Amino acid sequence: MRGHRAAGGVVASAYGVGVTLTAPAHHATAAAVVPAVALEAHDDGYRLTPLADDGAADGTAERVPAAALPERVAGLEAAGVRWVWDTAAVYPALLAAGVRVERAHDVRLARAILRGTTVPLPAYANLPRDGWDEPSADPADGLFALDRAAADVSAADEHRRQQQVVAASPRPGALRLLLRAESAGALAAAEMSAAGLPWRADEHERILAGLLGPRVPSGQRPEALEVLVAHIREALGAPRLNPDSPVELVRALRAAGLTVETTRSSELRRLEHPVIEPLLSYKKLSRLHTANGWHWLDTWVADGRFRPDYVVGGVATGRWATRGGGALQLPKQVRGAVVADPGWRLVVADAAQLEPRVLAGLARDRSMAEAGRGRDLYDGIVATGAVADRSAAKYGMLGALYGATQGAGGRLVPRLAARFPQALGLVEQAARAGERGAVVGTLLGRGSGSPSDAWRAAQAAASDLDASDAVVRRARSLSREHGRFTRNFVVQGTAAEWALCWLADLRRRLWALGAGRLAERPHLVYFLHDEVLVHTPEHLVDEAAEAVREAAAAAGRLLFGDFPVDFPLDVAVVERYSDAT
Repeated sequence: MRGHRAAGGVVASAYGVGVTLTAPAHHATAAAVVPAVALEAHDDGYRLTPLADDGAADGTAERVPAAALPERVAGLEAAGVRWVWDTAAVYPALLAAGVRVERAHDVRLARAILRGTTVPLPAYANLPRDGWDEPSADPADGLFALDRAAADVSAADEHRRQQQVVAASPRPGALRLLLRAESAGALAAAEMSAAGLPWRADEHERILAGLLGPRVPSGQRPEALEVLVAHIREALGAPRLNPDSPVELVRALRAAGLTVETTRSSELRRLEHPVIEPLLSYKKLSRLHTANGWHWLDTWVADGRFRPDYVVGGVATGRWATRGGGALQLPKQVRGAVVADPGWRLVVADAAQLEPRVLAGLARDRSMAEAGRGRDLYDGIVATGAVADRSAAKYGMLGALYGATQGAGGRLVPRLAARFPQALGLVEQAARAGERGAVVGTLLGRGSGSPSDAWRAAQAAASDLDASDAVVRRARSLSREHGRFTRNFVVQGTAAEWALCWLADLRRRLWALGAGRLAERPHLVYFLHDEVLVHTPEHLVDEAAEAVREAAAAAGRLLFGDFPVDFPLDVAVVERYSDAT
């Protein structure tokens, strides 16, 4: 392939067998080399250590009092440096002081990745655990809260060790890109929390009042829920029923002649009974009241902003998590409260069919890539004759990604496998590897981790010649469960890498559009796996929207080179988030 030579990466396996994935050779030149400075807490202030190209200390460390740190960082940043630090522990306070940085290497996030990478790094993976393996200090502990890892190994020493193991690894270019993308994601996360998502508390109150009724004290049911409780009790002939108790609710449903195992909405929708409609409505509104009701509003929204506390790499696949606030699960019911400031607009963009497109690039399946080239991927799959309609294409692809064996998805997977053998063969390989206990990995090398102790104990018990049928069935069940996890891990994890590259490039492009501090320019305010929100002055709307699109295309080229897979976006320019969904 012209301009895109693939370098194979083999997933580590305890059984000597691996799943071979590919990563572009051009990853080795993903970023320019700039001077590095390690910044970490020391005594009652901070220590800044200049680093040489190999990561070793290069000169005398400088001691800086906490109060003087923002000014000193701003001065060095103007000269162009890469900061070596724990982003979550240091950067929020710098942002609060008006200091934004361009580049960083997050030592703590890099430690987690290198501990579990699929690239063989035994000398690093087997190091004794220390402070860099622990969660970051909570920035809410105080201004420039001291880094709890500093007592074990300095940031400079850990950075040097990381540089050495990456340089000696079989795939240094891919690993460097992964570490840079993860570190850039940490910067973006801190900036989004600092800027905050514009949130109109009065609009949120209006939405809650329209759906739930007047505000009630904590611990009481709103009026709309009380009305629904009355209908539920009447329909089931259970005047004292507490519908919030799954045990009571299952008992009442069975007493009414309904065969149920759980109170999940998906199970209830299959039933016919007068209680089903009010019960489903109750569950939906109850979730709203609990997750995003008045208590959430009072706790998480202040000064017209919702400030999520993102946890970068908080999920095994590399996806983000949050520390409270439910930022990654904002229901459509409350998105009308997300309103741009006067004179500003929201650019809302999400990647269409991200995971299937990533799978096409990961497996280098040209047929699947071409099916989505310049159009809806599911429509393209229908055009190949693999399935009859778009719904079948979607359910079949979801079945392939998540290991469906029954239902519509399970029935359609073989048809897609016959049409796209490389793509579906890759996830099938990953599933079989997981069933054997192997570690599988993403395009850039993030590892899935070893199976649990319970998995290993079950397999060991099943290998005994005298093992009972029940023991063998449990071992097989756990094996299939882990296989479903690894099947999806390789795709979801690589999609998370694409999203990190998208974020990293986008924050750079947005910064170049305006002037002044972060919140005075077009800036990121929200991220959800494959969706971003940009808050931008009205006169820069077109430039911001184009930056979003260009960054997505750049992320695709960075990961997949000239392989013909594209990543189209659905982009909307709106005043309210709800207008885009």
